[in-house]
Amino acid sequence: MRTFRFLTKILWLLLALACAQAAWAQANRAGAVPGASTFPQPQGDRQPESVLGPGDVVRITVYQNPDLNTEARVSEVGAINFPLIGSVGVGGSTLSQAEQAIAKKLRDGGFVLRPQVTMQLVTIRSNQISILGQVNKPGRYPIDLAGSRVSEMVALAGGVLPTGNDVVTLVGTRNGNPIKMDIDLPAIMQAGKNELDVPVENGDIIYVDRAPQAYIYGEVQRPGAMRIERGMTLLQALANAGGVTARGTEKGIRVTRRDDKGMVHVSEMKMNDLVERDDVIYVKESLF
Repeated sequence: MRTFRFLTKILWLLLALACAQAAWAQANRAGAVPGASTFPQPQGDRQPESVLGPGDVVRITVYQNPDLNTEARVSEVGAINFPLIGSVGVGGSTLSQAEQAIAKKLRDGGFVLRPQVTMQLVTIRSNQISILGQVNKPGRYPIDLAGSRVSEMVALAGGVLPTGNDVVTLVGTRNGNPIKMDIDLPAIMQAGKNELDVPVENGDIIYVDRAPQAYIYGEVQRPGAMRIERGMTLLQALANAGGVTARGTEKGIRVTRRDDKGMVHVSEMKMNDLVERDDVIYVKESLF
C-alpha cells in the first residue's frame, strides 16, 4: 500500500512538471516569458519632460540586450544613429517619446520581440539658462550636464562679484507652474545644506542682485556707501568706516530708515543695533 501511494505521488509530480514545461514553451512561442514583466526595468535620473535638441548626448539601454546599449549625440537635424535601425528622429521629443520611437523600430524590424528601452540625458546642449546681475560673465549658458545645480552654473559665469549679494534668485517653471526661489549660497558652501542647491532646467533665469548697502556720513574717517555683511552692527559699521574722527562722538548716532510701508523714520542707534538695508547713519560732531 505504501508503495502504491509513493508511485502515485511520483506520477502527480511528473504530470505537474510536464504541464509547466508546456506552458513555458507556449509562452516562448508567443514571445513572452511568464513573470518577465515583473523584472525591474533600469531607471535613470531624469528631468521630467526634458525635450531633446541638437547637441544633446543620451545614453540608451535595451533591457536584456546589452549589445544594443549605446551613447548617441542628437545631430543638427534632430536625429540619432542607433544599432540595427539606423537614424531615429528624436528632436523635439521628450525622453519617453524617444524611448517609444526606438522600441517601435526595434519591434517592427523584428530585431527585439518585446523591447524595453530606457534613455538618460548625459549632456544637455540644447537647453540653456540666463545668468544676470552681479556676476563676472553674465549671459546665456548651456546646461552641459543633466542635473547641474545653481552653484555650478554661477561658477560657470565666473562667480559672484564683490558687489553681489550672497543670496541669488532663481526664476523659472516647474511642471508648468512659475517658481521663484531665493538660494543662499553661503549656506550651501559653508553649512553644507546641499538640499538648497536645486537643479536648473531649460529657460531658468538666475539673478544676482547687488549686495545690500547702508550709507554713513558725518564725523567718520571714510563716509559713503558700505556693504552690509550678515549680522552687521552699528559698531562694525563704524569700524568699516574707519571709526569716528577726533571731532566726532559715538553718542546720539542717528539712523534714517524706511519701513515696509515706505514711511521714513529717524531714531537713535545703539552700538549693538543691527544695520539694515538702505540705512542712512549720521555721526554728529561732539559739542565739547
